[in-house]
Amino acid sequence: MILFGKRMPIFFSLAVWFVLWETVGRAKLSTIVPPFSSVITAAITIIPTAKFGAAVAISLRSFALGMALALLLGIPIGVVMARVASLGKILGLWVNIFISAPISALVPVLMALIGIGESTVVVTVFLFAVFVIILDTRVGLQQADRSLVEMARCFGATRWQLYTKILFLSALPEILAGIRLGVIRGVKGVVIGQLLVAIIGVGELFELYSQHFLMEEFWALVIIVFCFAFAVSESVAYFERRVEYYASAR
Repeated sequence: MILFGKRMPIFFSLAVWFVLWETVGRAKLSTIVPPFSSVITAAITIIPTAKFGAAVAISLRSFALGMALALLLGIPIGVVMARVASLGKILGLWVNIFISAPISALVPVLMALIGIGESTVVVTVFLFAVFVIILDTRVGLQQADRSLVEMARCFGATRWQLYTKILFLSALPEILAGIRLGVIRGVKGVVIGQLLVAIIGVGELFELYSQHFLMEEFWALVIIVFCFAFAVSESVAYFERRVEYYASAR
C-alpha cells in the first residue's frame, strides 16, 4: 500500500481502524461498540474456556464436512461440464442462478427437508461453496491451452494422461481460486446455518452473547471468525500463487 509516496505495511490500514474503534469505544458513543482493548481482553478470556472449545469443534466439523462434499462433487462436475458441451449448457444455467441467488433464503427449505441439526448446517456449507468451485473448474478447463491438448493427442496420450498431465494442471490456478472463494463462502454458510437452523457451535455463542448484551465477547467472536476465514483463504491463496508462478515459468 502506497501512502504519501511511501510504501506502508498492509496491516497499517487495520491499525488505523483499530485506533478509530478504540476512540469510539472510549467515547461511549454507542453501547454496542465497546473499546477495542476490551474486545481483545474478552477474546483472551473466552478462548481457553471449555465452552468455546466445544463450540469451535462442532463448527469446524460442520465446515470440514461441507467443504469436503463441495470439493468431491464440485470439481468432477466442473470437469464434466467443461468437456461435455451439452451438459455444460444445461447445468451452467443452474450454477449461475445459484451463485447469484441468496442461499440463505433456502435455509428454511433445508430445515423442512432435512430437519434441525448439524446435517442441515453441513448441507448449508456445501451449497454456499460448491457452485463457485464448479464454475471456476469449468472455466479453468475451458481455457486450457488447445495446442498442448493437440500435442498430447499426437504423441498418443491416453485420456487419463490428457486429464492428469495437461488439462488438470492447466486449470489448477482457476480451481484453487474457486476453492479459495468457496472456503470464504463456506465460513459464511456455517455461521448462517448455526444461527438460523441449529443453535449449536459458534452460532450458539453468537446467540448467547447477543441476548445477554455481552458486546465485548460478541465482537471478540466476530474477530475470531474473521481471522479464521482470512487464515484459511490466505493458505489457499499461497498455493494459488505458487501454482501461477510455476505455470508462467513453464
